[in-house]
Amino acid sequence: MAEELSFPTGIGTSDADHIRLLGQDLAADLMGKVGFGELAFWLVAGRRPSPGETRVFEAVLVALADHGFTPTAIAARVTYASAPEALQGALAAGLLGGGSRFLGVTEDVGRFLSAYIGQINKYPEMDAEWDEIATRAVSETKRIPGLGHPVHKVQDPRTPVLIRIAEEEGLRGPHLRLFEAIGRVHPAILGKTLPLNGAGVCGAALADLGLPVEMLRGFALLARAAGLLGHLAEERRTNLGLEIYRTVDRNAVYREETPWPPSSR
Repeated sequence: MAEELSFPTGIGTSDADHIRLLGQDLAADLMGKVGFGELAFWLVAGRRPSPGETRVFEAVLVALADHGFTPTAIAARVTYASAPEALQGALAAGLLGGGSRFLGVTEDVGRFLSAYIGQINKYPEMDAEWDEIATRAVSETKRIPGLGHPVHKVQDPRTPVLIRIAEEEGLRGPHLRLFEAIGRVHPAILGKTLPLNGAGVCGAALADLGLPVEMLRGFALLARAAGLLGHLAEERRTNLGLEIYRTVDRNAVYREETPWPPSSR
């Protein structure tokens, strides 16, 4: 007799009468009783978040949902203008643009801070002690992920709000403390003052919630999917993507490029 196949999962299964999700009956136990942010946390962490954790997590999702006409939003709009019958393609185009310059900093900061947090045997209690660790981190790295923002040159308005919410919920943990310390000590080391990027603070806050740093970009993309969907809904009314295309097309100028690789003659 052939061996019975088995594909174990802790996420969800279904049969003719029921849908199971995270060990719960989807219809009876979750729908109308669990918020989407809480569910997203639960799906990744494998545990149901506390109300405080849910508040911090959902504040992060809101902070990352949209930032105006970023390349991700423009990519989604122009793709939709080209193929309005494929909403999924336009949404995917925007999400594919989430990388080192946009959205990726959330994960980059989480990874960077976790590397230093992992070297600490006992977390400091005083800011001065965190400043010592931050000074070493900045001195060793120089280019710190999450320092600076292309628009917010003095302060990212999301940063103090996220820190305050985490403090109110008792979740201002070591990643946030270290990132705040980096914000205090870097001017003396780098010779310039840069704001803490709000998306980077999001990464620190998510790491303090115990979420795996390898998954943090996924949460940024989850949040941005909502923002992109809003852009696409607006695009249906405004056709701005077509105007963006026409503007670029009308102003395109031919320029002969230098051959690559350059000639040695």
